[in-house]
Amino acid sequence: MRCRLSPSPCLRRVRQLQESGVIERYTAVVSAGAVGLPITAFVRLTLLSHTSAIVDEIEQRLRAIPEVVEAYLLAGDDDYLVKIVIASFEAYEDLLRREIRAIPSLASIKTTFAFAVTKPQSPLPMPLH
Repeated sequence: MRCRLSPSPCLRRVRQLQESGVIERYTAVVSAGAVGLPITAFVRLTLLSHTSAIVDEIEQRLRAIPEVVEAYLLAGDDDYLVKIVIASFEAYEDLLRREIRAIPSLASIKTTFAFAVTKPQSPLPMPLH
């Protein structure tokens, strides 16, 4: 997309977008399979208790697990949707036993494994002005 700005005003605009939080960060997209992480699991967690202390602890624990690459607080039947990338089903079972089941106040853990990516993460659908 062309913005019809010379380099200096364009750089100034990018800096404004960074400072205002519109641009959060820059990242490289790494192929999970190419680095030995071919398994993607989506885990739905349901809680027994929703106190602030429990929620804070759960979120802190999820952020501390490197294999958890995304986690969302949900509305609906489940409380969290967690995306995990991992090397093998055995490694997932170990992670489940060692880390996930150790999270306090879990009522249920439901796992779905992805066979393939039909649409990779893509840019946000920005409105045109």
